[in-house]
Amino acid sequence: MVSVKDIQKAKENIATVISETPIFSSSQLTEICGNNMFFKGEHLQKTGSFKLRGATNKVKRVVKNGATFITAASSGNHGQAVAYIANLLGIDATIVVPEDANQSKINAIQAYHGQIEKYGWTSAERLPRAEALAKENQGIYIPPYDDSFIIAGQGTVGLEILEQLDNVDVIVVPIGGGGLISGILTAVKETKPSIKVIGVEPKTANDTFLSLENGTITSIKETKTIADGLRASHPGNMTFPIVQKYVDDIVLVSDEEIQQAQFFVMERMKQVIEFSGAVTVAAAIFGKLSVQQKNVVCVLSGGNVDLHEWHG
Repeated sequence: MVSVKDIQKAKENIATVISETPIFSSSQLTEICGNNMFFKGEHLQKTGSFKLRGATNKVKRVVKNGATFITAASSGNHGQAVAYIANLLGIDATIVVPEDANQSKINAIQAYHGQIEKYGWTSAERLPRAEALAKENQGIYIPPYDDSFIIAGQGTVGLEILEQLDNVDVIVVPIGGGGLISGILTAVKETKPSIKVIGVEPKTANDTFLSLENGTITSIKETKTIADGLRASHPGNMTFPIVQKYVDDIVLVSDEEIQQAQFFVMERMKQVIEFSGAVTVAAAIFGKLSVQQKNVVCVLSGGNVDLHEWHG
């Protein structure tokens, strides 16, 4: 398993690339939710999401070992992050995206000089294709979440929260494949175990919720949700045991609740976040957290919104 020491090493490794993102508060949401509400602004990270942390930690490692070509499978944010750091380090990258990938994320990958291949609809289809491309071209596949260096990189979000804010009671984290929450869980529970960490999934992409309920990794069929970055088929072999060991709760939110939360953040807080980042706010607004009068930090995981699609 990844340790807090691995996360501390990752923090040093990625310091010259990533930004330390701010924490801010909302008096309106504090009043609505009955908790002191704070928000970790990973939507303001370079490339628009937390994914740059893990990607940088992993890609710097493989480049140090001689890699000159890498691949990734991604609905967008991981692909952007891999393309960004590959371009920064001067190596080639091909990103395998789903057929219905968000166009703004595709544009961003291409802006970082990443090559695009559209393939399939689910992560179960994309991952083997990206692995095959790497093998065919003597390259290295960069997984989106199920890797110790990726998890350690994402865990730096947890370290920053602990450094930036005193007296945190609860941290609320989106769950896709589990890289972000497993990293945050490791950083937080091995440093201050009294802090509760609650994961949030869309109701229609509840693979980690079901896996925890069943006590074993459980796959779900192809699904649809507006929170496309959380549309994993199953949690990872490395991420799930960490979630199983440490998580305090996993709650589910509907697409309608996610959409309302995103609109609230945009209209009232003037922050542009994507649906995948809005799930934590949805959980708070719609009473899914079962806590009152606590200091709650919602991780806003990304801000890559396709405005043309959003306007219909």
